[in-house]
This record gives sequence, C-alpha cells and structure tokens, in this order.
Amino acid sequence: MTFHHAAPPPVPPPEPLSDPPSAAGPGPRPRVPTATYRLQLQPRFPFAAAREAVPYLASLGVSHLHLSPVLEAVPGSTHGYDVVDHAAVRGELGGEEGLRELARAAHAHGLGLIVDIVPNHMAAPVPEQLNQALWEVLRDGQASPYARWFDIDWAAQDGKVLLPVLAGQLGDELKHLTVARGVLHYHDHRFPLRRGTERLPLPELLEAQWYRLGWWRLARTELNYRRFFTISELIAVRVEDPEVFAATHATLSRLCREGVIDGLRVDHPDGLADPTAYLRRLAEATEGRWTVVEKILSPGEPLPEDWPVAGTTGYDALRHLDGLFLDPGGLASLTGLYRETVGADADRGGDWPATVRRAAHKVVSHELAAEVERLVRCATRLCADSPRLRDHAPWALRTAVRELLVRLPVYRPYATAGAPARPADAALLDEAARGARTAFAVAEEARAVDVVRDAALGRLGDGPWQRDFCARFAQTAAALRAKSVEDTAFYRYVPLLSAAEVGGDPGHPVVDAAAFHTFCTRLASDWPDTGTVVSTHDTKRSADVRARLAALTELPGPWGRLLARLPGGAPDPHVAWLAWQTALGMGFPEVERLVPAVLKSVREAGLRTTWTEQNGGYEEAVEAFLATGPGEPRGSLGSAFAAFNRELDAPARVNALGVALLHLTMPGVPDVYMGTEHAYLALVDPDNRRPPEFRPALLADLDRGRTATGLSAEKLRLTAAALRLRRHHPEWFGAPGGHAPLFAEGPAAEHCVAFARGGSAITAVTRLSQRLAEAGGWADTALPLPPGPWRDLLTGRTAERRWPLRELFDRLPVALLARA
Repeated sequence: MTFHHAAPPPVPPPEPLSDPPSAAGPGPRPRVPTATYRLQLQPRFPFAAAREAVPYLASLGVSHLHLSPVLEAVPGSTHGYDVVDHAAVRGELGGEEGLRELARAAHAHGLGLIVDIVPNHMAAPVPEQLNQALWEVLRDGQASPYARWFDIDWAAQDGKVLLPVLAGQLGDELKHLTVARGVLHYHDHRFPLRRGTERLPLPELLEAQWYRLGWWRLARTELNYRRFFTISELIAVRVEDPEVFAATHATLSRLCREGVIDGLRVDHPDGLADPTAYLRRLAEATEGRWTVVEKILSPGEPLPEDWPVAGTTGYDALRHLDGLFLDPGGLASLTGLYRETVGADADRGGDWPATVRRAAHKVVSHELAAEVERLVRCATRLCADSPRLRDHAPWALRTAVRELLVRLPVYRPYATAGAPARPADAALLDEAARGARTAFAVAEEARAVDVVRDAALGRLGDGPWQRDFCARFAQTAAALRAKSVEDTAFYRYVPLLSAAEVGGDPGHPVVDAAAFHTFCTRLASDWPDTGTVVSTHDTKRSADVRARLAALTELPGPWGRLLARLPGGAPDPHVAWLAWQTALGMGFPEVERLVPAVLKSVREAGLRTTWTEQNGGYEEAVEAFLATGPGEPRGSLGSAFAAFNRELDAPARVNALGVALLHLTMPGVPDVYMGTEHAYLALVDPDNRRPPEFRPALLADLDRGRTATGLSAEKLRLTAAALRLRRHHPEWFGAPGGHAPLFAEGPAAEHCVAFARGGSAITAVTRLSQRLAEAGGWADTALPLPPGPWRDLLTGRTAERRWPLRELFDRLPVALLARA
C-alpha cells in the first residue's frame, strides 16, 4: 500500500530579520567566511557578470564569493583548471582589472573573494606556445630554466619528452607535419624547433628535437611526464621546488597581500609531492588567509592535523548529509531489486568491494601503466644502491607496486623520506602488504612487497631514489583511487545513483542520526572553520537530484513495479536501470541533457564502451533508447512514469529542504553552489556548469511578504534566512558555537534531527518522511526546547519549552529557530 503526503500549504512570510537583509554593507570583511557562494567563471560568465550579481548575493546573505580559477587558461575553457600562465589573470574573464573591479564591488557590499587555485598541473595546450614555460622546455630541453618546473623523467625516452598528440602512428602522420617560419606544424598543434635544426629533412629534424611526437595511444605505457590523473593534456608542476612555487604563486600572493583575494581553495592537494610542506609555504606566502583543500577523505580517515588549513572543501559533510536521508531497509530492498534486474557479475557492478577491486586492477595495469613503470624504474635503482636490497627482479617489484596500490582504502599516504611514518599510514600499508604477498607463489619473491612498502613509507633512507619513490607512490595512489573508484566503480555499481557521489561510499552510504551528530561534534571541536558542500562543479548530480533519488529508498516496491511497466528497448539492463533513475532524478527529463550524461556514464563504466575504445553501435543504441524512453516522458511512457514522479515529489521536497537547512547551519562554512539557493536539478558536467540564472526579483518579493509557493521559493527563503542569521551572528555558528544535539520525544522521534548552535539557534528537520507517513505521522511527538521563547524564522511562529512536531512541521518539513 502506498501512502501519500498531503500537499503542503503555502508558507506565509515570517517577520524580517532585525537588520535590513538587502546587503551586508561596506563594513570590514570577516577573516573566516560565514558562507561562500561558488561561481563558475568562463567566457560566457566573466568577472563583469559576477560583478552584476554582487548586490543579489549580498542580499542573499553570503560573506564571500568563491571563484573558480582566475589565472590565464586555455582559450574557451569553461572551468579554468587548464592554466597556461601563472603570472596573468585570465583575459577572457576581464583580466586583472576586471578581477579588481569585481573585488571593489564585492567589498562595497561587505563581501570578500575566495579563489580556487591549481598548484598540481598546467595545460599542455593546443597550440603549444600558449604555455610559454612548456614551449621553452620543448625547445631547449633540460638546459631551459623552466625544465625544473615540470615533472619529467628525462632518463626515459632517451632524454626526450614524449608528446602523445598524433592521431595515428608516426609513419602515417608524417604527411601532416610541416615546417613554417621556424615552427613545426601538425594540424592545430605548434612545436618549437631546437636551434639550428629548422632546415634539416623532416625525419632528421624530428630526431633532433628535445621531444618525441607519438601516437596518442602511447601515453598509456610510454609517457614520461606526470599528468593529472590520466589526462595527458595536463602536465604536472613541481611546486615542491621553492623557485617553482615562488614563480607560480607570485601573482596570487600579491593579490592576497593587496587585499583583492581573501582566501583560497586548493585543488587536488593529493597530487603534490609533499602536501604538508606546500601548504605551510602557501600559508606563509598568503599571510595565513583562510584556506580549504579539496581533500577527499575516505570514511573514518582524518585530515592530517599538521596541515595549516581551515579544513576540507566539504565532501565529507556531503556524505554525512546525504546518508542521513536514506532508509536502510529500503536501500537493502532496492539493492536486491537492482541485482535481480541487472544481473551483473559481482566484480562488474553486482557487489561494491568486488567491483572496486576489479576496477583498480584494470586501471593500475592499463590507464596508469606508465606511472607504474616509472615507480618500477625508481624502485630498481633504489635496490641497486643497497646490497641488502638487491636481487629483486623488476617483475617482482612491478607486481608488488600494483598489489599494494590496489589495496589502499584511501587516496594516499603522507610519508616523507627519512622521517618516521605516521602510524595511520604504516597501518594502512602493513594491511595492504599482507594481501599483496598472496600474489606471489614463492615466499622469498614476496619480499619485494616489503621493499616497496618500506620505500612508500620513506624507511629506506633519504637519498634521491627514496625521496622520488616515496612521493611518486603517493601521487600514483591518489590517481588510482580517483580513476578506479570515482571514475569507474561509481558508474558500474548503481543500485542507488545518489550514493555514487564524490567522497561517498556506495557500499555503506547510510548514516544514522547518531553518526551525523558525532561527525558534527568532531567538526565543531577540531575543524570549526572547514568548508561544507552539497553541490559543486564536480558532483555527479546536484543535491536536489540526489534528494529525489534518496526517496527511492523509501519507495523500493513502487519503483520495482514501475520498472516492470516501463517499455524496453535498452541495449542492456544496466543502462536501463541507470537511465530511468537519472530521468527520475531530473524530474522532467530533457533528452538533450540526458543523453550526454548517460553516455558519459557508460563510457566511464567501461563495460561496453569507453572514452578511448568507443563502441559506436552500442552508443547509438543507447541514444535511440534514451530518445524514445527516459528522454521522452510524454511518449511511450504513458502515465506510469509521470504518476511515480509526482509521488516522489513530496518526499523529495522534504529531503531537499532538510539537506539544505542542515548544510547551512551545521558546523563549518557552507559553500552554496551557483543557483542552488532555489530548486536546482543538474547532472554531471558540463550540465552543472551552465551559467547561473539568478532570481533577485523573487528574493525581493519574498522579503516584501510574498507567500513562498513551490520548492524554489521555499528553498530560497530558507537559504536567505539561514545565511543572514549566520552573517548577523557568526559567533553562534563559528568556533565558539559548538554543536549540541537535541532529541525529539515520542513515537516518531527518529524522524526528527535537531541541534542547537551557540545556544541561540536551533535547526530541526524531518527525515524519512514516507516512512513517517506510513506509520501515521508525528502523533504526539515533540521537540523539547532549551529555556526561553523561540521563534521560527521560516514561519514567524513562537513557542517555549516543548514544540509538538505536528505543529512545528505543519507548513514546512524544517524549522530554523532563534531566541525570540
């Protein structure tokens, strides 16, 4: 039997906050943000567009704008992570003057600027002269002063840099190579020529360069420069070198000192050779500005205590927030239905641990083969330098490297050559080593595992090969974790798509209230100024899409019956399952957005097609299925899909508003992704990177007393109320505010999650609302309140001592209380 929520009544406007909400005013900006608002800058949304949004964002209640990377990038880039010049602010966005104008406008409204920085890599662009530092290295080789900038293994490829840019093998592409004006041309590529070689015949000219042009498929096994994950177009930068750090951070440091930039987000710190040393140097260069790092923490993994940062960007908070709205029994039923329907082998999407293991073995031996071979070369040299370490064959070292890497349950260790290993790192690698030894038939050959383990922990001295191995093992581990888990297994194991999110654990995604409170208490104590997020430019689905999908754990039976009624035509049951869930998450699917997202999913999964070995026939079948099935809800679906979609709306609304309010009031600094202050249903990039659509008129209407009707208006009012309260009372929500769990009393107590901040603000939300409705509602369940009168900022009502939840939640499924 299916229970339905009653339609929510319109929410009348509450009384306004005591201070005018229209702008923060030109007062001093807080050192620690009260809340940030992420803007994805691109040529279609430059600094000028961000400047126009400043009055609205100040009225919304944030304290800082959070900008995607601002340095010079590849022309047309929609993200800015492909930096080509660290000395210049990106011209397509408006240049340094445009950034300064944005800062002045922000400052006039009491707002600061947080900027995303990319220390790990630069673009290897097309045409290549866009990156002048790399251009000079290609021209002059190791003699270039920029050679120390890039992480190149000059001992490989006969002292040349492999550039895997050719569409085919060299012999087939020679006809497309020409020399003009002292530059080598290949389609849109441009390569410098070593001085004095421009007049040589083409074969001799190619041999004379400091680089080797190669077929793009060679990158997998032959590449001799470190890259970002498996993207050969992004070449790693050696910021561990003090001179390289100074050169690549000079402009950003100057803008910090001059008050243009107030804080930083550090992209992918796990790609750095020594994150701790880098972050210390960064803190010194930026005079201790508020800084968060994009560190993906595995469940139970702590952030290193010696990092001089405010915390992470917040994916650990996302995991706890999402998990709180999952029904464990319903998830188990949903998972059983998935396995029955899809019929996947255990290691190809049927079982989470087995799927992760298979994906990791494939990535480490295929996509990251070149990185593994560099580790093997390094380990071989390390062993050759010590008589007690000799006689380990390269194949044994290679096996040991692979087997240890695939068994790490975190992104990487943080060891330093010659220094004692962290106990947590030693324990992780010891456990991995126990499993890795089973890959060897001969016990003596398995000793290679101990050598590799000790080298990864920095226990074999502090010589150059030990330092090199220690850093590269950690960097490769991070790339492997990202590619095998987030970019492969997440797309293979899909019983609940919302659980496959950055920083998530699809095998154990449920978080109960006790675990949520424990997490928040720890944040308030240890990392009170950390970042928190629920939607970002990297999330695979926005928070509101995930809120809809989370409701499936409360409706597994109706979902199964719907699947049985939906039309067939999918090329396989796996793609049918993920496509219908994706369409359901979108609410009203648009085929032009659905097709790219599902195609990306099946290519990342790599079960029938991949990015590099595309199965054209299969992909055409997927597109045809999407066009006539999930992407066309008014066609062959009839009323079944639409009816279930409407049934999902009510619990999805409860989830969306609950996640939003918890995020905005829990310990940490909430980052609001552009557009998510109202209903925002976005899929994986590029869908989630479209220029934002702001709604200042709606916010103004709500402030003037308009009734909030519909999820967008409700979410906007909620967001503004929470952000403004944080801005007016930072002491309640910052380090002094703590986190005090509050517990409802009565038969439905488990469906309410509540806590107090600073003794003066209370958040209360509904969870698992469908189960609540099936059980008969709140009955006489109530929330005991601390002494004194309390006012709900979302409805304007007041109460003391005890608030019956059937009254507190009769208009909205959430409440934000402040002392009256």
